[in-house]
Amino acid sequence: MALISDDRLSELSFEELSRYSRHLLLPDVGLEGQKRLKAAKVLIVGTGGLGAPLALYLAAAGVGTLGLVDYDKVESSNLQRQVIFNTRDIGRPKVVAAAERVVALNPDLEIKTYNFSLSSRNALEIIKDYDLVADGTDNYPTRYLVGDACVFLKKPNVYGSVFQFEGQATVFDATRGPCYRCLYPAPPPPGLVPSCGEGGVMGVLPGIIGTLQASEVIKLIVGGARPLIGRLFLFDAWLMRASELRLEKNPDCPVCGKNPTITELIDYENFCGLKDTVQEPIPSITASELKERLENGDKVKIIDIREPHEQMLFKFPGATPIPFGQLVRRMDEFDPTIDLVFICKIGQRSLYAIRALRDAGYMGPMYNLKDGVNAWARDVEPKIVAY
Repeated sequence: MALISDDRLSELSFEELSRYSRHLLLPDVGLEGQKRLKAAKVLIVGTGGLGAPLALYLAAAGVGTLGLVDYDKVESSNLQRQVIFNTRDIGRPKVVAAAERVVALNPDLEIKTYNFSLSSRNALEIIKDYDLVADGTDNYPTRYLVGDACVFLKKPNVYGSVFQFEGQATVFDATRGPCYRCLYPAPPPPGLVPSCGEGGVMGVLPGIIGTLQASEVIKLIVGGARPLIGRLFLFDAWLMRASELRLEKNPDCPVCGKNPTITELIDYENFCGLKDTVQEPIPSITASELKERLENGDKVKIIDIREPHEQMLFKFPGATPIPFGQLVRRMDEFDPTIDLVFICKIGQRSLYAIRALRDAGYMGPMYNLKDGVNAWARDVEPKIVAY
């Protein structure tokens, strides 16, 4: 079954024939393929590092309708890799700034923006109007949400991810191969895998992987090529090495298997262990409150669970560095009569650290620095660079 039905195709104008002439010269694309690109509707979830090259190259290629989903605003730290934005865009909604850049590149396209997060409540309603989805997200709840929604709606899911120097890309299409859950049946424990904002990413890497995703989108629309269905492309930018893994459809997959147990969208925050609804709340302390306690000479021990490369950006004064993975086996080093304050970048991994110590039996008082060292930089030491 063709991704774009013939009754949706329309003729190209003289201007379009000129703009896309380099495509028209390719026998595997040609006039028919360019018509299919013009008729296609592609939803890009996330307009960051991956979404930037996706949006720019699909717009340049003449994809007729692009949907952009993102609820974030542009930050200065985005500009190292999110090339769809410029310095003047800092503070603006990403979808607004991205849409302007795309329209400037190709004013003939239809752009739809969704300045809110994709959720179980709206995903099916939004995705159903598109031919395929390009997943440019950077978090597990949204990846599982997009993956499941594409299975239910029988839409291809062009997937990419990056971390530090390594990236991967594939096409999930449950009608012809595996889905996202076939490759990743369950998310990693919360706090175990740092995000790009915590572990870093080489600036050009999202451009490489996002462009690969754009290439897969074009191939799926035009047809006649061999897409990355059932194949996981792996790329290491630092070693300049690429490899490929074969992916098999899991017959026991809970979403696309022979006897699926998940037949509707679920609570993906809860599925990924990111909700505290049934757990005892973690006491928190603000940056200003911690500063006051330190100035008063209170007995407080600060535990910095950030990775070593993060600590090089900013060494928290007086903190003891203990990586997340070492906490439980080193809890005998803590004095249960002294308040422990755990810190990370934004106060998320430190929550999981405290919970892990509680589960391991540590009984001393523990506090989470609310919003992490970025709050300290914002409220206490403004000269420190938040990252």
